[in-house]
Amino acid sequence: MRTQALDYHLPDDLIATQPAEPRDSARLLLLRRDTKTLEHHRVSDLPRLGVLQSGDLMLVNQTRVLPAYITGQRTTTGGRVSGLYLESDPQGRWHLLLESRGSLKPGETITLGEDTASPAQLELIESAGGGAWVAQLKNDENAAAVLNRIGRTPLPPYIRKQRRKLGLDEVNTADQQRYNTVYAGAAGSVAAPTAGLHFTQPLLSAIENLGVRRAAVDLHVGIGTFAPVRSDTLESHEMHAESYTVPRSTLDLIQQTRAAGGRLFVVGTTTVRALESLPADALEPGRYPDGISATTRLFIHPDAGFTFRFVDRLMTNFHLPRSTLLAMIASLPGVGLDRLQQTYAQAVENRYRFYSYGDAMLIV
Repeated sequence: MRTQALDYHLPDDLIATQPAEPRDSARLLLLRRDTKTLEHHRVSDLPRLGVLQSGDLMLVNQTRVLPAYITGQRTTTGGRVSGLYLESDPQGRWHLLLESRGSLKPGETITLGEDTASPAQLELIESAGGGAWVAQLKNDENAAAVLNRIGRTPLPPYIRKQRRKLGLDEVNTADQQRYNTVYAGAAGSVAAPTAGLHFTQPLLSAIENLGVRRAAVDLHVGIGTFAPVRSDTLESHEMHAESYTVPRSTLDLIQQTRAAGGRLFVVGTTTVRALESLPADALEPGRYPDGISATTRLFIHPDAGFTFRFVDRLMTNFHLPRSTLLAMIASLPGVGLDRLQQTYAQAVENRYRFYSYGDAMLIV
């Protein structure tokens, strides 16, 4: 499949630079696959739309976003450096993306957190190409401690770019809370599971009052989830790896829901990715007493012939062109690329807000 089939036109002013306030006031485009119709609602309308019922199970990704956006100075020139922490390897080395006006070189040192009383220092070890670097932290601290002290919310580049155009701060203090879900648990992601950003505690309670239970997975979102596909064809794209955990309690609730004829309401494509990466015997009682923790490179696209096992309803945001997430949505039964393109065109025409801080889409 040609990657250009995932292109679409989006005016810059439809890229959301701020989250909806309150969270569940975001707009919700409802796609009904059986009647091939679209409806316009708010996320807060979700309990009243008749798409959820007693016995259904809501599945969410409860990962928390790390303060992974970093800025600093080159000790040799004083030049500004900015970047994104991605992960630490077993040797404790940092893997990160860096931007600098001048060419960075192995062996030089970057002082992070120049505006703090306790900066940290990174020594660059080697370039991995494309702005990616491996570095060694000189401080006797772990990555989480350093990031919590000097890091900032890793908003996507398109939000920071639009804010710059509008004369706004690229990252503000409110982002630390708003770029996380209200049910976020352990930190580990460098990007948010954005569909979950729309839920408030009152909305979750209203859904629970319908008789809908909730269960969680953890998939620590990497930058590759949202990165555009750069190859000419989807088949040539090398999918990034992400770690995920599905607890035994979640596996049990899925099995019970399926056995009782309930439906699975999945919030977000990262939740889909974790669930659809599960082994075929995942729901066998007692098969995985401690749940399942693994890494996945699962890439779902329309030509992959993929069969979804765990998605009956899906709530998701509007995704970037040429992204693996857009390819996943186009692969859903009853959607397809043509209908997805038509739906996105309607969203643009009706001036929905796009991307991480944007509005939502519900597919039933």
